This record gives sequence, structure tokens and C-alpha cells, in this order.
Amino acid sequence: MIETERITRNIIKFTFDTNNLKLAVLSDLHWDNPKCNRELLKSHLDYCLEHDIPVFINGDMFCLMQGKGDRRGNKSDVRPEHAFNNYFDSIVNSAVEWFTPYASIIKVIAYGNHETAIIKHQETDVLQRFVDILNYKCNTNVLTGGYGGWLWFYFNHQNTKKGLRLKYFHGSGGGGVVTKGAINLTRALQMYEADIFTMGHIHENSARTDAKEVLHTYGNIPEVKHKYIHSMITGTYKDEYVDGFGGWHIERGAPVKTLGGRILTINISRKKINKIRKTFSLVDSCQFPII
Repeated sequence: MIETERITRNIIKFTFDTNNLKLAVLSDLHWDNPKCNRELLKSHLDYCLEHDIPVFINGDMFCLMQGKGDRRGNKSDVRPEHAFNNYFDSIVNSAVEWFTPYASIIKVIAYGNHETAIIKHQETDVLQRFVDILNYKCNTNVLTGGYGGWLWFYFNHQNTKKGLRLKYFHGSGGGGVVTKGAINLTRALQMYEADIFTMGHIHENSARTDAKEVLHTYGNIPEVKHKYIHSMITGTYKDEYVDGFGGWHIERGAPVKTLGGRILTINISRKKINKIRKTFSLVDSCQFPII
């Protein structure tokens, strides 16, 4: 059983009655763009539904670039079902229908640069509108997160109590063709004191675990320990490369991107060391299996 609770506008608490967790971390769906691979997205969400895996979407759920007066507009990037004067309304309404089967497993949807740009230039919050209607229709409690924020995981199972902190940030910059976001992750390690960090935006898909030496003091007993931080970059569902024939993505020399999100795995255990019971956490992530 999973309970979600908004603590502040950018802190959301997850409470679990288990010592093991799988969380699907997605970003950059660009669901309303014709280049969104909805078949792949559906297979991943179906997998989560089948295995009861909660979902966190870290920004750019929508593309939203074909509104009136938008300089980024391109007629080839409009799906036929959205080519109407009520462009944003049609996206919200069709998205609610499409995501209804998955409303029970989607826990948090954060903002990306595509959503915040529409708030700034079109004065409407498409993401909040979508979440409000989805919750009303499905009687669910999907929460919106910020462009950056925290997920606080609290494990409360039998005699084990453990809290872990996930810092999310949608992302910034373009991401280097060679470094593929490695610099972004290194920068995050210096900025945030977290157990887990995740970002999207640059349409890459990778993960790594770093370690720091820290001095813990319990009472008057100092102890040198190693702190591990698992960092992720989640990929996109928007296939801009296709066959490499042309388009903005090809013209700027960008490579093929790995599509899809990641599944975060957390295992909590208790062990007796020198007659003292201690709680340990093992954190890792992987891409979705081939379905």
C-alpha cells in the first residue's frame, strides 16, 4: 500500500508498508506530439499497471507548441485530433481519456519547460487542468510537483523505519553529444544533499552511483561511513530521429536517442552488526524490460 501526501508545495511524502519499492520514473513524454511513441509508452504503463508499480512523471508530459502565436509552431507537429481552435482544450480532454486506465498508478506529475512556457506565454496551466479533470473523473489523487522538488520516501514495515530523499529537477541546457548529461549529474551532486537524484529534459537515458565519505556521530561515538547517491537521467518517448532523413533534430546534428524511462528499485533491510541492529538501503535503477 502506498500513501501520498503533500507536505509543502515542493515536498511530497510517499509512505510504504513494505521494505521493497519499485517506482517508474518517466519524463519528456511529449504525449501530444506526432513523434511521441505512444505504443512504447502504452507498453511501459501497461507493465507498471500489471506489476503494480507507481509512476512519477518528471516534466514535459506535453509538448504544447502549436498554440496561437507560438513561434515554435509547425503544422506537421499537430495531431489531427488537436487541429482545432480549442487546441489546448482538445489536448487536455483527449489526454484524460488516454491516461484514464493508468490514473490509479500515476502518483506525481511535475512541470517541465514545455508546461511552464505555456503558463508564461498563454496564461493557462494545461498540466493542472489535466490533473484536476483526471482526478475528478477517476476519483484519484494524482499530485502536481514543481519544476524541481523532493519526494520523501518513508518505509514503515514491521520493525523497520527508514526515510530516503529523492531530489527531482526537470533539467536545463542541451546536454552534450559526448558527455550525455554526465556533467549535469556531477553538478547535482554538489548542489543537493539527497539519496537519489533524477532529471530529464536532455532526452538521454543513464544512471550512476557515486559515493562520499561522511563522519556520522551517534551520541559521542564518531564513525566514518560511506554515503551513496544514485543519480538518473530519464529518456524521452519522442522519437525525433526516426530514419535520419530530416527535421530540426537531424539538422542540428543530434544523434539517435534511447527512448523510455527507468524503474527505480529500493530495498530496505536490517542487520545486526556488533550486537547493534542497523538499517541499510540498496538503491538502483534500470531501463524498462523489452516487452
